[in-house]
Order: sequence, then structure tokens, then C-alpha cells
Amino acid sequence: MSNLDRALAEISAIRGQMAQATEFRGYGPLTSGMTGLLALVAAFSQTFLVKDPASHIEAYMLLWGGTAVLSAVIVGVEMITRSARLHSNMAEDMIKSALGQLAPAAVAGGLLTLVLIDYAPQSLWMLPGLWQILFSLGVFASCRFLPRSVIAVAVWYLASGLACLALAQGDRAFSPWAMGFPFGAGQWLAAIILQRGLGGAHDIA
Repeated sequence: MSNLDRALAEISAIRGQMAQATEFRGYGPLTSGMTGLLALVAAFSQTFLVKDPASHIEAYMLLWGGTAVLSAVIVGVEMITRSARLHSNMAEDMIKSALGQLAPAAVAGGLLTLVLIDYAPQSLWMLPGLWQILFSLGVFASCRFLPRSVIAVAVWYLASGLACLALAQGDRAFSPWAMGFPFGAGQWLAAIILQRGLGGAHDIA
């Protein structure tokens, strides 16, 4: 390895360490609130469009999977634009660091869903609770470069996920509010925390 290559590798490593030690400002309170609203809209939609989700699991998955993808796109677009504006030349490293915290939980959630669909369809009622628990793990992993109070969001999703596993079964399985309320309230809580810890009156978007 040439001296130039070694120097570039060291610079890249330093930038990566700086990104992991810097508070990430790519998540905006407005977008977090919007994703919470999307969860409530999806819950209302389920009450009219998927009245018997246990018998129409494909429609249930499509509704909530589509909501998750749309939310991820909205958050991703804002993450890129805010990072470019607030992190300047560190934006790319900051985004990679942020995604690295969330990706394992997201991948695990997707794989777990596929496994239950193919091999344990009788256990699909557990998905809302499991999704929330996995999401909480992603938030826990992200807490170290976000405002400390974000841990309240992680605790909320962990508690709501466990509550869903305990309560949302039998006749209450696949209740639209087993997804709509936890994610709606959780994302609004995140929006409040981000507004106080990151945004401020001059930086809402």
C-alpha cells in the first residue's frame, strides 16, 4: 500500500470515528410526526379495507408493509437533505453511521416476517408486537448519537411490543390499533424530543 493509499485509509477511518461520535441531526421532528400520522391513517384504513385481517393476511401485510416503506422513503429523503444542510462534508459518513444502527433491526424484521409466513402462519398474530420490539432495538442502537431522551422512544416501543404480545391475541389479534396507536404515539413522541433536542424554533424541518 502506497503512502497516499495509507493516508486516505486513515482519513476515512478518522471520518468514520467522527461520524459515530457526532450527534446526528438528519432526523427531523416534522417528518417523525408525519410518519406517526401515516400509522394512524393506516389503522383507520384497515378498519374499512381489511375487516378480517386473519383471513386476508396478504392485504394486511400489504397495508402495513406499504406504510412502512412509504415512511422509510419520507424519512430517507429528509435524512439526506437535512444531513447535507447540517452536516456538510460529513453528511455521507453520518448517514452511513445512522443506517448502520437501524439496518440490522430492519433486516431481522423482514426475515422474521417471511419465516413466519412460510413456516409458522399460526403465529402471525405476534407480528405487530415483534415488529415493535425490533424497532425498539433499532432505536436503542441509535440512542448514542441522538439526544439522550430518545431512549424514551425506544422504551415506549419495547413496552408496547410486549403489551401487544400479551394482549393483542385471540379476538384482538391483528387489531388496527395494535399497530396504529403504538407507532402513532411513538413517532409523535420522537417528534417532540427531536424538536426540543435538535430542531429548535429555527430548524423544524
